[in-house]
Amino acid sequence: MDTKEKLIELKERTGYNWREFAAYFGIPYRTMQDWYLGNRKMPDYLLRLMFYKLETEKSTDRKVEEEYGK
Repeated sequence: MDTKEKLIELKERTGYNWREFAAYFGIPYRTMQDWYLGNRKMPDYLLRLMFYKLETEKSTDRKVEEEYGK
């Protein structure tokens, strides 16, 4: 699985749309768009950091977010 596919998988796990997903990580939407459309390659280390952030904040489950007011 390449970086683009992993990014799409991560986004789908969150339940966010692309704009919400980009805003959550503080990444410009156009940059995120270039990554998921395959126009630019996303740095591998950044994808690992994104997975880590979601894992540590338990943001992959919207129910957790709603319960804790995130």
